[in-house]
Amino acid sequence: MYDLHTHTTLSDGELLPTELVRRAAVLGYTTLAITDHADASNINELIRSVNAIKKSASLFGVTLYAGVEITHVPPEEIDELAALAKKTGADIVIVHGETVMEPVAPGTNLSACTSDYVDILAHPGLITGEAAIEAKKHNVALEITSRGGHNRTNGHVFKTALKTGCKIVINSDTHNPSDLLTENARRVVATGAGMTQDEADSILSDRTLDEILDL
Repeated sequence: MYDLHTHTTLSDGELLPTELVRRAAVLGYTTLAITDHADASNINELIRSVNAIKKSASLFGVTLYAGVEITHVPPEEIDELAALAKKTGADIVIVHGETVMEPVAPGTNLSACTSDYVDILAHPGLITGEAAIEAKKHNVALEITSRGGHNRTNGHVFKTALKTGCKIVINSDTHNPSDLLTENARRVVATGAGMTQDEADSILSDRTLDEILDL
């Protein structure tokens, strides 16, 4: 199993990075990204910290990717900060999308979807067809999430992704131990968003980061 969107005590999560990895390993995860909330003030520190525990993760049988979730920054800064994250050593860059639950700046979704340095647009709310078309052009995956509130628009996100041909990933947006998904819970999230069993099988399959995101 994979999860490419998780948080730790490095931002607003409850678990140390290594404990998060261990708990995920026990549930059967072999691919995990730690993507704590980031802006210009902490990108370097976050990436350095996660890279420091990759050996620990491997000893638990988990391939760990260092990432960030660029969060609540002005849309005009997204491409610049995503590029900085990749230059600093981030394996994956997520942008905190225009969820219906928070006052994310309008234009965030489109800015993320037009960046060549962004890999995933998290919980993109009522994403427009225009933004989704750009996501396909720029190889940005749209996220189906299990996180409460953010998941209210999963059906819309999935339909929009299907219509425009975007890649889709399913993530937990974990902040505490109970957020981590079991294998069955992941499938419920997938089918709850409107996926067929075959679509769920394809999207949920465990692969490397490059294979999941077609990098």
